[in-house]
Amino acid sequence: MTARLERYGAVTVLPVMAAPAEYGAHLRARIQPLMTGIGPVEAAVALTAALARLEARGERPDLIVSLGSCGSRTLDHAAVYQVDSVSYRDMDASALGFPKGVTPLSDLPAILPLPCPVPGVATATLSTGANVVSGAAYEVIDADMVDMETWALVRAAQTFDVPLVALRGVSDGRAELRALEDWTSTLHHVDENLAAVWDRLGAVLEAQGLRALDRRAPDRLDPAHPAAPELIA
Repeated sequence: MTARLERYGAVTVLPVMAAPAEYGAHLRARIQPLMTGIGPVEAAVALTAALARLEARGERPDLIVSLGSCGSRTLDHAAVYQVDSVSYRDMDASALGFPKGVTPLSDLPAILPLPCPVPGVATATLSTGANVVSGAAYEVIDADMVDMETWALVRAAQTFDVPLVALRGVSDGRAELRALEDWTSTLHHVDENLAAVWDRLGAVLEAQGLRALDRRAPDRLDPAHPAAPELIA
């Protein structure tokens, strides 16, 4: 499938997803995303290659929007959240004296902030890594949600000086994962809710353009009392 740039007012948008399982009927009716494959390596390689091709054709997008599922032990399942910051849980050079999450000998912080342009859609923090987090593994995660691509996508986007918005729907996390179906069983709800937030994002971009990205996260989400404005179950 060839990715299609979407246009909202003066803003061109490249939608990006990881897996066909997350790309349900509601999103299919709206977008034709770049499909990267699962995990940080596949995500970085695919997005970097796509942006290089687009730039060579003079079609570099104004904005990248990453859509997909995530895990969370505390947030409402099927609800969609804007990612207000992302960390990279695989990076650990603490044996060399670097704080966990900090890439050695770089000027990158351990946590990268992201824009949250859609009013009324709750925000949450995200941890990216190559492992599927389940059960007790959540105890060492210092973020509201987990995924396997967003940090890598942000770094690829930064290389081309393109901003990125990340939208994540919670597919799993409350119970131990034991089979593929434990991830996929809620994806049809996540698809519907992601599509609803996509429509709202498009309306914001139509009205405000890239100025909408100046809007940062409002009051931080309290995981003990999570807001879930986009929940269709």
